Amino acid sequence: MQKSTPMPALILGGQENTLSLTRSFGKRGIPVYVSSRPSCMANDSRYVSKTYPITSGMSAQAFWSELLLSGKHSELKNTMIFACNDDALEFMAEHKADLVATGDYIVDEFQPELLKSMLDKQQTLKYATSVGCSIPQFWNVSDISDIEAIAEKIVFPAMIKPIHSHKFQRVYPGKKYLLFNDLDALFSGAKTALANGIEFMLCEMIPGSDEQLSSYYTYIDTNGNHLFHFTKRVIRRFPVNHGGGSYHITEWLPDTAAEGRKFFDGINYSGLGNIEFKRDLRDGKLKVIECNARYTAAQELITASGLDMSFLIYEHLLGRTRPETRDFKDFVRLWLPKRDYHAYKQLRSSGQLTPLQWLKSICHRQTFSCFSLTDPMPALQQTVNWFKR
Repeated sequence: MQKSTPMPALILGGQENTLSLTRSFGKRGIPVYVSSRPSCMANDSRYVSKTYPITSGMSAQAFWSELLLSGKHSELKNTMIFACNDDALEFMAEHKADLVATGDYIVDEFQPELLKSMLDKQQTLKYATSVGCSIPQFWNVSDISDIEAIAEKIVFPAMIKPIHSHKFQRVYPGKKYLLFNDLDALFSGAKTALANGIEFMLCEMIPGSDEQLSSYYTYIDTNGNHLFHFTKRVIRRFPVNHGGGSYHITEWLPDTAAEGRKFFDGINYSGLGNIEFKRDLRDGKLKVIECNARYTAAQELITASGLDMSFLIYEHLLGRTRPETRDFKDFVRLWLPKRDYHAYKQLRSSGQLTPLQWLKSICHRQTFSCFSLTDPMPALQQTVNWFKR
């Protein structure tokens, strides 16, 4: 008897997280389609069945509308869709009803209007306050006069934090926010951001090292049941205190999990959710930093720890129920060597980390976002691209 082919997974957008999902599904014999920018490292994976690169000069939303809603790609019928960046979330939130109406796709159990509002970083903080989670102090900014009105209240360093991260990064590639140490620099940066059409809020910078950052991940079905619980923390970031993570570690953190559940359960959330906190050493409280309704750059760490959450969600959406779990290994590490070396140099220059301390910190078994002996082409292609640049 011939074995039937599993339902394919179609992954929209992303980079390291897309590669992680591709490998996870591919190793299980699940066909994987990827539609992202041509630079997406998953495009070179041995586990990709077919790629649909976003056309240069075309918005991701327009491309995916053509790909999935025009009826021109019958090979994509009967697939499950996974979002790996904010552009993909925006597309899914806008077109969930259209996608479901075709009868061709399965998507997760997110609520479109709630998902749209959570792409707004300021609205996320308002949600957090409404359910009793602690947040950093922030101020609404619509023009430069708003900053002038609160100038005496601002405590530096202060940040310009975008309302929509994916739109901000089109103007400021690779940055999560803009950090300022004095009022003149803040005014200059705010004027530039406003001139570029960036919506933002002014937000206090929670003091303390990057080691105070922790995250909670879960998936909640439409009945309010959790599929899993996962927590991790950050060891280092680059640039220090305001860049992307360069070194992560898994650890069950009851306080982080409790605050995360308070947030998601409190807003009646459903679907995949990740929320990041920073412990404020001034009062000991975990403060909400941001929330993502998607797979993050640290996805490979989660899989390596034994919690293959993308497959758990895949199985759940096919109606194959599993018991709620938080079964993952503590102290599994994800290391980004190049980025972490830059973090080390910055910390060394400020006297916060010695060469010996850095070497001791990385002398552990490591997980990598891209490098894999069984799937070498993504790392090789990234190396070639680096030399070309």
